[in-house]
Amino acid sequence: MPVNGDIIILKKPHACGGNEWQVTRTGMDFGLRCLQCGRNIMLPRRELQRQLKEIISKDKKEGTLEK
Repeated sequence: MPVNGDIIILKKPHACGGNEWQVTRTGMDFGLRCLQCGRNIMLPRRELQRQLKEIISKDKKEGTLEK
């Protein structure tokens, strides 16, 4: 599961056309911020698990490798 600050891609794009989201909150509900328009949404953990396509960690996005 993603952690705070990770960039994720969901199966369906946002209405603005963006498909990359930043995780802003974790727990039973996940807070996500669209990286294209800045909109914040909350998704229950179960919904996020179904919709999640790919996790791009913040370290890989910046160009460094995770250990």
